[in-house]
Amino acid sequence: MDRTRSRQELDPDERWAEIAAARHALAAMLADLTRDEWEHASLCSEWRVKDVAAHVAMTPAGEPTTWEMVTGLIRARGDLWGFGRDVAIAWAQRPTAEIVRTLRAGATSRSVPLGTNAANLLLDVLVHTQDIAVPLGRVHPVPPRAGLASLRRAWRMGWPFHARKRLTGISLVASDADVVLGSGPPVEAPLGSLLLLTTARDPASVPSLTGPGVALLHR
Repeated sequence: MDRTRSRQELDPDERWAEIAAARHALAAMLADLTRDEWEHASLCSEWRVKDVAAHVAMTPAGEPTTWEMVTGLIRARGDLWGFGRDVAIAWAQRPTAEIVRTLRAGATSRSVPLGTNAANLLLDVLVHTQDIAVPLGRVHPVPPRAGLASLRRAWRMGWPFHARKRLTGISLVASDADVVLGSGPPVEAPLGSLLLLTTARDPASVPSLTGPGVALLHR
């Protein structure tokens, strides 16, 4: 159940504007990182901060191309996650300053890789920004409109997160937006933490969660 009072969806131009803003915000945070922080583990298993940043920067740069994806997935025997990890790690061999420049230069790019769409790209950049910020102890608030749209997107998706199935029996309440998703005892948190929860980054979200529904998460 989605009890959002404001049901206005982002139109295509608004969504791309939010993607551009999120890319610029991520680039600004990355430009401030130390060498050790670039090498720090992210919330993504097997990915450093630098690998996650490279993954996000690749898309506005138009990579991987459709041909690279098809041939790469064949070599990876259909292992999408393995392919994505290897491509990001390879792309991350670039200097960190180049990754930041690429992200800024391509912030307004509307390049969309095979098999995805703009709504997923917005979710991707917002969540991956948290994948970098949280383990580094950096607070990076999620923009309300973009965060709300992406939270609802993550909630509605099946594969790969299955949020509605995993979180059945509780309701998600954003402390910084007007939205309630699901039904049952409430779990309240900022949009950024709810995005982590709905995209299966449960341990990272738990410290920010409050409400009677939190106990049910440990089932």
